[in-house]
Amino acid sequence: MDRGRLRRAAHGSYHAGNRIVNILLDTHAFLWWTGDQDRLPAELLRIMRLPETRLVLSVASSWEAMIKIGLGKLKTDEKWNEIVAREIRENALAILPVKLEHTYTLHGLPPLNRDPFDRMLIAQSICENLTLATGDPLIRNYPDAKTIWE
Repeated sequence: MDRGRLRRAAHGSYHAGNRIVNILLDTHAFLWWTGDQDRLPAELLRIMRLPETRLVLSVASSWEAMIKIGLGKLKTDEKWNEIVAREIRENALAILPVKLEHTYTLHGLPPLNRDPFDRMLIAQSICENLTLATGDPLIRNYPDAKTIWE
């Protein structure tokens, strides 16, 4: 199901005015985008729906979701792989692998958040110059991470 965005190619430059908008979704932001958009802040949802915006999901978020699903801490109406495949197909969702460079960036992060998946998303957002969509105040306190949740 199209989430209110225009279909576009998965690669290339995306501009909002004169700037590229690349948003790395944390696990909750991705889940709410795909199934409960009313839980997302209105302005963030507006930005996410712009055809100029490129949405990115980290392999770390998929890993976290699969662990939580396996433990029974996360329930989804569809299989996780089907949700991700649909978003890739219908909304040109980009998948960000975990790179060695991302792991090196972890060393320099202050210990504000101990969750390893959150810390990886922070490192990835810094390394890849992505804006991280997250409602987590601990993540938003990292000085070098660009975040959005309004």
